[in-house]
Amino acid sequence: MAKSMSLHILLVLIFLILFFSSSLAIPVVTYNVISLGAKSDGRSGSTKAFLAAWAKACGSTAASTIYVPPGRYLLHNVVFQGQCRNNDITIRIDGTLVAPSDYRVIGDAGNWILFEHVNGVYIYGGILDGQGAGLWPCKRSGNNNCPSGATTLGFSNSNNILINGLTSQNSQMFHVVINGCHNVKVQGVRVSASGNSPNTDGIHVQSSSDDTILNARIGTGDDCVSVGPGTTNLWIENVVCGPGHGISIGSLGKELHEAGVQNVTVKIVTFTGTENGLRIKSWGRPSTGFARNILFQHPLMKNVDNPIVIDQNYSPDNKNCPGKSSGVKISDVTYQDIHEASATEIAVKFDCSPKYPCSGINLEDVKLIYKNQPAEASCRNADGSASGFVQPNSCLKL
Repeated sequence: MAKSMSLHILLVLIFLILFFSSSLAIPVVTYNVISLGAKSDGRSGSTKAFLAAWAKACGSTAASTIYVPPGRYLLHNVVFQGQCRNNDITIRIDGTLVAPSDYRVIGDAGNWILFEHVNGVYIYGGILDGQGAGLWPCKRSGNNNCPSGATTLGFSNSNNILINGLTSQNSQMFHVVINGCHNVKVQGVRVSASGNSPNTDGIHVQSSSDDTILNARIGTGDDCVSVGPGTTNLWIENVVCGPGHGISIGSLGKELHEAGVQNVTVKIVTFTGTENGLRIKSWGRPSTGFARNILFQHPLMKNVDNPIVIDQNYSPDNKNCPGKSSGVKISDVTYQDIHEASATEIAVKFDCSPKYPCSGINLEDVKLIYKNQPAEASCRNADGSASGFVQPNSCLKL
């Protein structure tokens, strides 16, 4: 009898706890951009409606959702400022956000869509159409009157960000930029632009820590992923890259006083027809910068021009570079389990600084071929080791 009473009391207590917990739960408030004046025809400006939705979500003390229904929404350049009253804002996009078709409208704005000083923002789905194709020929022509172009989506000085299932297409310049951020997760994104579109990097990370890029498909006219100064603890995994310039750490060392890059892991990446595979590049000039503790693991090279390259004499168009020795110190870089085909005879090229030679370069189980024959390697000022089966033969100094 006592046991039965105790069980009955326990069940009642559990029911009361669950009841009051659910009744005390803070509801999620949803703001529909159409209800705030957005038009889904792709021609009428919707910038004010999106800013109004952000103001309400940011000003709410409850977790908030901004909902973008199916349709096309024309946005001019817009900045979503932080210092919000809650750290749980979801932006769920079922439609397409469209930049102005005249590239001059936002071409000098720096960013088309920018989040600044935000904490706890989660973007799900959607298509961002930068409509940058009109600008690319102007930039390729060398016309000094061309605007530099706007980055499609930027996060600056922000923390705890998720970008999930987003598609970015035809950006004027970079597609996604993470700058000065902590704990950003980019997952399941699709990035596309023509293979001859200039400066359309897929995802660029700089001055940021503890970020991840997972399950992405990126094809652009520049780097699929680029890693700039001040990046630490970056994890990149399961990326399909091509067309483009591969995955690049750098360029580094453009400035004399510059933060370094460290603790970067790149694994399970498929490169198809790219200009480079795994690249570290620095300017040939004095700098305090560095790159260390880098792991490249399990990539697959399919007809890649330069599968493995360290270039410490980087100077696009031979401009702005005095031809001095790079001050960037590159150390503890491991290339592990790398296979398939190079499109050029020299598949491994380490062109390091004569003043600060690369050190701790490790090749482990590398097999790269050129026209069904073993490829070749080239080394300058590079120290390291090779283990397992390595082809081409290592030219590293032990």
